[in-house]
Amino acid sequence: MIAVGVLAFLQLSLGAQAIALGTRTSPAHSGRSLTEGYVSQPMVMATLSALDDRIGLSGMLDLEGLTLDRGELTAGIWGEGYVDRRHPHTYLHELVASAAGSFATTRFSLAVGKGFVPFGTDDPMVRPFEKYPINHHISQIVERLLATAALRGGPILLEAARFNGDEPESPSDWPNRSRLWDSWAARATVLPLQTLELQASMARVKSPELPSGGGLDQRKESVSARFEDEASDSKALQRYGLAEWARSSDYDGQTRAFSFTTMLAEGELRRGPVAFAARIEQTERPEEDRLADPFRTKRPPTDFSILGRTRWNIISTRLSAKAWQSRSLALAPFVEIARQHVTLLTMGAVFDPRAFYGSNTMWSTSAGLTLTAGMLHRRTGAYGAASRQMSGMAGMSM
Repeated sequence: MIAVGVLAFLQLSLGAQAIALGTRTSPAHSGRSLTEGYVSQPMVMATLSALDDRIGLSGMLDLEGLTLDRGELTAGIWGEGYVDRRHPHTYLHELVASAAGSFATTRFSLAVGKGFVPFGTDDPMVRPFEKYPINHHISQIVERLLATAALRGGPILLEAARFNGDEPESPSDWPNRSRLWDSWAARATVLPLQTLELQASMARVKSPELPSGGGLDQRKESVSARFEDEASDSKALQRYGLAEWARSSDYDGQTRAFSFTTMLAEGELRRGPVAFAARIEQTERPEEDRLADPFRTKRPPTDFSILGRTRWNIISTRLSAKAWQSRSLALAPFVEIARQHVTLLTMGAVFDPRAFYGSNTMWSTSAGLTLTAGMLHRRTGAYGAASRQMSGMAGMSM
């Protein structure tokens, strides 16, 4: 009887996914094409809620440290010592506990743990494409120890957080104690319709690339509009769209050293098991000293490691289908094709993209198979009163 009583107050959802992926990029560097295969985004997810969602726990294990040590070939992307390859994320990607309450029609909450900072847009892993956009380190702040307060009244949602500024140095890395709560972020979201979200956010991140502190700080801004309808009839057309602008600037005290801007628009149309998605992105990135491995940069960098600034214009398309699905399992093959064009913005810079890659234009083709089990997270970085989770794929809940 006690066990039955406990289960009546608890709701547990579990999910897992892994993507078998092959990618070809031409040229990848020095005029050479590369073709590689991976297991990407091997993840286990769990959500626990109790007392009518007043208590919550969100968790996510990411095993990319075991499968993507060399990084995933992604032309134009950079961050955490990787360049033109997406870096693996930390094993403990998310573990956040939240407590929520309400007063009249206003709901409030506090969340504490390691996870997604309330800044910018959803993490790319819960959006249509397997390939991350190259603006990931401009438009999101992830894998930080954080304390987040949220307040929601009617269509207005406000979030604010303190967190550690230092980025992870490896998949097993843990934030430095001396850096706890040295950075902050705030986000305001308006939900005028059930299907529409408008957000604006800002963040101040202390020395993200120098774990001991003392490096360049970042000031970040983001605005976006997101639309999604989810039809109850599986045969009806389902639509999703996102448009965002963001900027990340490096500061030495009050002096701005560098600034990088991104604009992105993406959308997906889904009818039954078949979906088509498209994405357009324009993102500026730093060009840094590379190691003997042309896909790695010095970590931590020095203030003089930036050799120039480039702008990347990328057009991507995706076609996917659910080939097989049961109550708790699904298999979905997909193909993604992207065209990347890079332009040097810094005149007289040491780095010359045409000489390095062999061309200013690259093509990438990826094909793979996504295996999902249970209930996946559909949104990221929104805890307690800020939660806007939508139902995932075929579920396995208790």
